[in-house]
Amino acid sequence: MRIGLDIASITLKKQADTIILVAGDADFVPAAKLARREGVKIILDPLWRSVAKDLYEHIDGVSSGFPNPSKSND
Repeated sequence: MRIGLDIASITLKKQADTIILVAGDADFVPAAKLARREGVKIILDPLWRSVAKDLYEHIDGVSSGFPNPSKSND
């Protein structure tokens, strides 16, 4: 809940134009929806985990700064 409140606060105070959310569950749908409605881009980094279908509707992109651990380094 705290992260959702932080997203809402940052959005409404216009402190960022892009937020990178490291998560993937549907609990963040209301916060992401608010942010996008206010013009803030939401980039999702689910750390190679599954993402709730509902959350996909409210993000602007998926990106990860970390290599996929399930892929071997052959």
